[in-house]
Amino acid sequence: MEKKNSDKIDRRTFLKVMGAGTLTATAALTGCGDGRSRSTTSPGEGKMTYRENLHGQKVSLLGYGCMRWPTLPGNKNEYDQEMINTLVDTAIAHGVNYFDTSPNYCRGLSERITGIALSRHPRESYQIATKLSNFSPSTWSREGAMEMYHNSFKELQVDYIDYLLLHSIGGGGDAMKEFATRFLDNGMLDFLMEEREAGRIRNLGFSYHGDVRVFDYALANHDKYHWDFAQIQLNYLDWKHAKDINRRNTNAEYLYTELEKRHIPAVIMEPLLGGRLSKVNEHVAERLKQRAPDRSVASWAFRFAGSWPGVLTVLSGMTFMEHLEDNLKTYSPLQPLTEAERQFLFDTADLMMEYPTIPCNDCNYCMPCPYGLDIPGILTHYNKCINEGNIPTNPGTKAYREARRAFLVGYDRSVPRLRQAAHCVGCRQCEPLCPQNIAIASEMQKIDAFVERLKQE
Repeated sequence: MEKKNSDKIDRRTFLKVMGAGTLTATAALTGCGDGRSRSTTSPGEGKMTYRENLHGQKVSLLGYGCMRWPTLPGNKNEYDQEMINTLVDTAIAHGVNYFDTSPNYCRGLSERITGIALSRHPRESYQIATKLSNFSPSTWSREGAMEMYHNSFKELQVDYIDYLLLHSIGGGGDAMKEFATRFLDNGMLDFLMEEREAGRIRNLGFSYHGDVRVFDYALANHDKYHWDFAQIQLNYLDWKHAKDINRRNTNAEYLYTELEKRHIPAVIMEPLLGGRLSKVNEHVAERLKQRAPDRSVASWAFRFAGSWPGVLTVLSGMTFMEHLEDNLKTYSPLQPLTEAERQFLFDTADLMMEYPTIPCNDCNYCMPCPYGLDIPGILTHYNKCINEGNIPTNPGTKAYREARRAFLVGYDRSVPRLRQAAHCVGCRQCEPLCPQNIAIASEMQKIDAFVERLKQE
């Protein structure tokens, strides 16, 4: 179990954190019209950029995703509450006020961990987003879903939830049927609307994955549900190429545009595509660094996501302090992309499509595998080798031998042999759980065949 530290943060400690790492930048976003999220920037240089939700409340453009909290060194089974507290303190000190969690993040502990860290601060200093993550059949009943909903208040130590999401609509094998089962047939959506009316939920929305029919259904019924926001996957690769890399997923351009038509603020997830847009092929990285030597590769993706006027906040799962500091620099304040820079990123996305990475976001929804495979670890190693140019080609050359060795040695170091792709039996139990709709069993077979071929050469 994680260490607990529910002590309120004292003023001296808070001011010390606040002063550690003042960030400077210039530029601000102008307003974007009535009925949408509007941009404001705090007075002075180096201040967080904010947008306004439909109720006029300011939301930091950088949102903290609480799915990948750090664990203790050498112990991946215990979360480092002290470090998490420090990350939260630093984020709040520099203007971040939106924190996104779920009952099923961090092996079911994210809400508790996040609640411990946030409860040390005044309630008005942060806004919490959590989800009705009733994926399991045991939570499809009204009783099961209600238990999950009420437990979120307990774990987060709050008496109201700022943003409540129907989690991952559009997922599953029969997505429309699953949406009805999880939220309509059991009366949960009607109940949540009543909770919003009572003030225990301040904003009601959904996160979308997969089948666009469910997304379209939700928007077609906007007059009935009055969505306050919607969470979508958006980045410069998914803008035009999501159909190509994610199969059933719809291009981000369509998702964003449909929300914009209805003046529904967009919360952005996966601005880095699970980290892949910060670990791009070396040729792509060089291209980005040549254009902006003083910016990180990741900052391009965050600027892209934040520059759209209908975006309320951009989520980032910042496990390490350096990630938080880099993102604070990007959004304090945001320098919106110029049209030339946006086209530069679209051209970069076209170039990246020449490197066939597998669209794994390391969300771990596919885990645990009943046969012990480390599915995210296998796919992450494969993608890493592609991005680093360590996919062996041209047999017989010195470069081939070096790449072959790097791939095989790295594979054994990254993934224990009993958890490698060779042990996949093709049961496909993982595939309905994958938000990216990856044909996981097929990819395991391809990677295993590739590994065996390398071993024999």
